[in-house]
Amino acid sequence: MSRPNYDLNPITPVAGDALRGWEAICAALPGRATGRIVAELYPGTDKAEVIEALTAGLRPDRIIDVETFFRSPEALDAMLGPYLGDDPVFGKLNRVEIADFLDPHRFVIAQAQAALPGLCLVVGAGASIVCPDADQVIYVNMARWPLQLRFRQGRAFNLGTQARRDKPAALYKRAFFVDWRSADRLKTQLMPRIDWVIDANEAMQPRMVSGVDYRAALNTIVRRPFRVRPFFDPGPWGGQWMRQTFGLPEGPANYAWCFDCVPEENSLLLGFGDQVFEAPAIDAVLIEPEHLLGQDIVSRFGAEFPIRFDLLDTMGGGNLSLQVHPRTAYMRDKFGVTYTQDESYYVLAAAADAAVYLGLKSGVDREAMATELWTAQLSGGAPFPAETYINQWPVRTHDHLLIPGGTIHCSGAGIVVLEISATPYIYTFKLWDWGRLGLDGKPRPIHIDHGLANIAWERDTEWTRRELVNAVAPVADGKGWREERTGLHALQFIETRRHWFDAAVAHDTGSTVNVLNLVSGEACLIESPDDKYPPFVVHYAETFIVPAAVGAYTVSPLGRGPHVTLKAFVRKQGVQ
Repeated sequence: MSRPNYDLNPITPVAGDALRGWEAICAALPGRATGRIVAELYPGTDKAEVIEALTAGLRPDRIIDVETFFRSPEALDAMLGPYLGDDPVFGKLNRVEIADFLDPHRFVIAQAQAALPGLCLVVGAGASIVCPDADQVIYVNMARWPLQLRFRQGRAFNLGTQARRDKPAALYKRAFFVDWRSADRLKTQLMPRIDWVIDANEAMQPRMVSGVDYRAALNTIVRRPFRVRPFFDPGPWGGQWMRQTFGLPEGPANYAWCFDCVPEENSLLLGFGDQVFEAPAIDAVLIEPEHLLGQDIVSRFGAEFPIRFDLLDTMGGGNLSLQVHPRTAYMRDKFGVTYTQDESYYVLAAAADAAVYLGLKSGVDREAMATELWTAQLSGGAPFPAETYINQWPVRTHDHLLIPGGTIHCSGAGIVVLEISATPYIYTFKLWDWGRLGLDGKPRPIHIDHGLANIAWERDTEWTRRELVNAVAPVADGKGWREERTGLHALQFIETRRHWFDAAVAHDTGSTVNVLNLVSGEACLIESPDDKYPPFVVHYAETFIVPAAVGAYTVSPLGRGPHVTLKAFVRKQGVQ
């Protein structure tokens, strides 16, 4: 492109108004001399900021900090140990609730204090449990990406561990497997009776909307195409293509990842009048699952967004780690997850000599390969000779390589990949990281045991060529467009369709969520045939979500071409 047109902050206008700043927020809360006000906090929120601001504005007679009634850190470690284990990355999904953090004896004391006369402010994760019949319920909300940044800065902590200074990776692991999931379950239960929602993602710059307006905004979002706010992160193998193409700021040495459709961690930017309100995108999944996902997905996965789109940039960088994702049975038995991270690489850009490592070479000696992996990792001796064991497939723009769980793979240097995958993205078994260190100067975690247990050794050169490399088939065509099936493999539950077009193309969600990326072309226009929502512009390399409830929609070219979209959706059960 002659100039970057990628929208880093996509805003969806919604009805209602938002207040900005603690002074305005406190002035809007109903004044009262007695009663109980609950401020339920998402884990990692700056509790001190909330308490100081609400105390100054409301002047309560009593403040109950819920976390002072938690079990001790030692008791919490013992309770969570079976789910977190000793591995620095992996744990097990579980059904821990925020209520489980509360010490049963202290909980009785907290409830008694909340019942005393006067104005009482109950603050913290679990405040609504301590005081279930509050006069006002405020939910102080945060998205997961800003929380991860706070972990790295030492400004956020896990529930019940504020006296500790755990490493960011440990904070993220505990939050991923316990804190965030337990809080999301409580938020879902609480949402119908929340009076006010506060966006606390920006320190000392809160925004507040009414619970009525917030619920209405989520209801609006799931009835029209939308984008989430992307976020970017450097990595030891990262490149420079995204910085140049998207106009990203200087500062980081590189940009390795762009997460532009991971609703568990992305934000929604909601335009309430002249205020931009940042909300966790997961809230739309939790509160409006059937309209967003469709009944078929909800019946199979629950309120979980099953498709992930992200970009991997090694242009001017290095190889990704050589890795494998678990197979489904292993995922279920070891980690309690019912599906795995099947994925694919769609090539957006590639250097002339770029290649992707995918599948084993025919006739590989598995014992010799395992020995060389362990030797390279443990002895500090010779590097692992990946080219001896793993196929290297030359790639160019618009190639599509499929990667079912159990397939050894990695993107090589000089490539920009649109990674399309199922959601359990944390489960990557690194086998070899090319002898380099992470950005923190330390080795990144390697999981050779897990990896060797999951490699599908029968996926050799011929099988990989036949099944996984550019398995493209024509589907349909019309005046100014053609449609192709590009995957994914029969072992995977995601289907992908590519449309080449220089005229309007009719799409339909088929009552299941669609995720698309404009993989070529300056821009395109998404419209409703019956004007259910305003026209929506998407730019090159932007990912957008079309909720199941949208039904029919059209995609038309804007600006320079050629125009190409790649669409992903979950196959109906029993349909290939």
